[in-house]
Amino acid sequence: MARRKIAVVGGGQIGGIVALLVAQKELGDLVIIETPDRESFAKGKALDILQSAPHDGYDITVGATSQWEAIKGADVVITTAGVPRKPNMSREDLLQVNIAIIRTVAEAVKKHCPDAFNIILTNPLDTMVYAFYKISGLAKERVAGMAGALDTARFRAFVSLETGISVQDVSALVLGGHGPTMVPLPRLATVGGVPLSALLSQPAIDAIVHRTAEAGTEIVKLLGNGSAFFSPASSAVEMAEAYLKDKKRLLACAALCQGEYGIKDLFVGVPVVIGAGGVEKIVEFELTASEKAMLDKTVAEVSKTTKETHL
Repeated sequence: MARRKIAVVGGGQIGGIVALLVAQKELGDLVIIETPDRESFAKGKALDILQSAPHDGYDITVGATSQWEAIKGADVVITTAGVPRKPNMSREDLLQVNIAIIRTVAEAVKKHCPDAFNIILTNPLDTMVYAFYKISGLAKERVAGMAGALDTARFRAFVSLETGISVQDVSALVLGGHGPTMVPLPRLATVGGVPLSALLSQPAIDAIVHRTAEAGTEIVKLLGNGSAFFSPASSAVEMAEAYLKDKKRLLACAALCQGEYGIKDLFVGVPVVIGAGGVEKIVEFELTASEKAMLDKTVAEVSKTTKETHL
């Protein structure tokens, strides 16, 4: 049986880690796409990953190029390309420069691999996923943003740190836009089935919620130049694996809402089932009045930025 094919657009910090994780998990043959001026750099990363194969025992091909024809027939396209945030730079500041990049990617995917499942990581995330969807003209099931998967992972990590209990036993969910207005839902968080409220005080839970919402900014400040790359890469690969292996994972992702949660024609972080059909279903459940108010706030922010794309 022929191996699956994964294209990673952008060979920077996130793209390089995505490529390594894809290789280590043997999800399929891999090609990294970079701009002509960075093609040599990307080829170096591809060769480095290939030379790590004897240690990890993965058998796939790894290559890099600036030629878009190389994505032909890709099963999954993971787009990491974009200008990273710098200190005191909001995700919205990135809008104009990154939308031009997304346009190039969307048009290439439409031409060379229109049946691929597309995972977008470029910021401002929710708006960039919307732009990709509109420009590519692909079905909504084939386009998703990794935001919620990352935000939920951060929530789970902070709960594990605070409780001292394995992160494997932490279950949580974060809805909304990928930014400070995101909506962590501590009401639903559990540790080994035990409600979070039984393990931590309300002030401690509130602190975790706040830290989750500001997690990206915290890393940007600590790094001094650039933004997170390990955790976004892991989140994207988790989504890709769910699709390629038809795992039917229930993950929070930026998906096109068409009435769900009262959201219309916007990509916002919601619980979705990812399997061989891509985004197979958006799972709805009843929110409390305060949760709904917070979700409405984040939707308003996403809507504002999305309208600025003029697509």
